[in-house]
Amino acid sequence: MLSDSFYEQVLIEPIMQGCNRIRIISGYATSAMAFHYLNDLHNREYQVDLDLIVGMSVVDGVSLSNHNGFKKLVSEESEYYGCFKCSYICSGKPVHSKLYAWYRDDKFITAFIGSANFTQTAFRYKEKDILTTDCDEGIVKYIENIENDSIYCNHNDAESLVTIYNDKEYYSNATRQELEESDALPGKSTLPRVTVSFLDKGDDLPGRSGLNWGQRPEYSREPNQAYIRLPSEIYRSDFFPERPTHFTVNTDDGKVLYCVRAQDNGKAIQTPYNNSLIGEYFRYRLGLANGEKVTKEDLIQYGRTNVDFYKIDDETFYMDFSVLR
Repeated sequence: MLSDSFYEQVLIEPIMQGCNRIRIISGYATSAMAFHYLNDLHNREYQVDLDLIVGMSVVDGVSLSNHNGFKKLVSEESEYYGCFKCSYICSGKPVHSKLYAWYRDDKFITAFIGSANFTQTAFRYKEKDILTTDCDEGIVKYIENIENDSIYCNHNDAESLVTIYNDKEYYSNATRQELEESDALPGKSTLPRVTVSFLDKGDDLPGRSGLNWGQRPEYSREPNQAYIRLPSEIYRSDFFPERPTHFTVNTDDGKVLYCVRAQDNGKAIQTPYNNSLIGEYFRYRLGLANGEKVTKEDLIQYGRTNVDFYKIDDETFYMDFSVLR
């Protein structure tokens, strides 16, 4: 029985034994955990196919943030396209199981069963869980039966068969004023929020850091490389998760960014797989060309020199860069 070190023992060590496919059934799961695991596999140069089934979706639905995150990971534009599949239970009984089954090609090898959901909360030991190994061949039949009641997250009918719930209101395309004034956003005003300025202590926009981190031709940097610099009162707080936890950032214009804290004391937010994504995103919002240097005047002309973050939970945030009409 395993009560700690879940991550390495359950999700990595079977690869050392020749396994190359994992089928996960989890009552609840987060897209941030899926990205964290896929990104780690990529960094370790492991070739593993991951099939995920979210089991409680038939009764509890799936939050919009996770739904959008899962769809992004399985899309053709994703760096993980072809090696990640995600499905929701959409009929029959809800599935509260937590099952991690390993295969070598199509041959079942071993499985782990217990209480740990496929979330960073479980696998980074912020709650007490247990898992135990099980090599019963009946597991294969169990998984196949579960699959019959599921639908792929990117299927055309997924959103009509599974409730996409709860945080939908937070991710509308309303302006910041509409978000704060609307009665249709229960709890929005009570969500923890921080405002992060792009300007430095001298009230200037840094020319070679922050949004302009990539503006260093002498180092042959990709010019879109960027990060969001956090002031000390924020990076010393518990608002954002500690390194190396990945978290999902949903934007006011409907985009999804997978982020992580970086640098000394975790004083920066960046996109780990490609740290040009944040730079590309903000240049697009500012109406600038890819790779163009961002100036303070660009921000002023756009309408704001800062960005708001709302904390939905430890793995999910809403980023608002909208401008009041």
